[in-house]
Amino acid sequence: MKFTVVGAGAMGLRYGLLLQDAGNEVDFVDGWEKNVETMHEQGSVYVSRDHENKHLVPLNVYYPEGYTGDPDCYVFFLKQMQLADMLERCAHFFKPNQYAFTCMNGMGHVEKLLKYFKPEKVVAGTALVATVLNGAGDVDFIGKRGAGSMKLANYTEKPDEFTHKLVEQLKKAQFNPELTTNFRGTLMAKVVFNSVVNTLCTMFEMTMGEYADYEGADEMSRQLIDEAYDVCERDGVQMITTRQEELDSVNYVSKVANPLHYPSMYQDMHNYRPTEVDYINGYLVKLGQKHGYNAKTHAFLTHEVHLAERGKQRELKRLQAAKEATAVKA
Repeated sequence: MKFTVVGAGAMGLRYGLLLQDAGNEVDFVDGWEKNVETMHEQGSVYVSRDHENKHLVPLNVYYPEGYTGDPDCYVFFLKQMQLADMLERCAHFFKPNQYAFTCMNGMGHVEKLLKYFKPEKVVAGTALVATVLNGAGDVDFIGKRGAGSMKLANYTEKPDEFTHKLVEQLKKAQFNPELTTNFRGTLMAKVVFNSVVNTLCTMFEMTMGEYADYEGADEMSRQLIDEAYDVCERDGVQMITTRQEELDSVNYVSKVANPLHYPSMYQDMHNYRPTEVDYINGYLVKLGQKHGYNAKTHAFLTHEVHLAERGKQRELKRLQAAKEATAVKA
């Protein structure tokens, strides 16, 4: 199969490179100039696994304006707030017969994809796969090969021949995919997971394992999970896991699968970038408001993260000012 990965960041590179390694033809399209130019200069991307065995892997990467490929399927991995602009930049090469597949965090991306792709061509899912972008043209896969898991579903909830071929390629790439016929329930399970682990690890600057080892972690997780499930039930979402199973997933991934991992929201905060909290905790708050339900813990956490973002921006300005002052003295 031929894939084009739109968004050559941490997860986009992991999915694309492993699909390439499984025998597929893969192109990458990215809009971050430093990332694209670095990979052009290298002719490849640096890949590590668990901070070891750093080596170069060849790849084809393009800016959206110059891409003319014709894949069977696009794989979208961007931040929620980046997607709309990137879709506009890529629209000139989309074709009616092509599929769109994504496992982006949060909610809001599917509606944007449906503006460019037919409902029967959209497949979305969730990925419990830990990856870190060390910098431009440098990615680190966390966990042994075959670690992690994912779920996916057709927007129509009716798997077709292409979907089964996609699942087969994801299996070859060792992503351990599970195909479901519950679209919203599948996506919301990851939103709930991220609303606990991503947000709390970010606020307290700790790994998933450090959070899960805290003696009060289960109580904190349960409060957020219960509130999220209350929201989903009011909106008619049939979740694919029970509340207890969701808690078990938080604990397993945090304690066993990726205990040393800092979630993506932490990585954004640490690098002075906006987070996706509005598409995770904030999404649950807005969904609850539609039904007169106050998801107050998620609302509080959303405000906390935005307050921390403001603090990080002030810190960044201080660092930039100090750097400029040093340069003037020199």
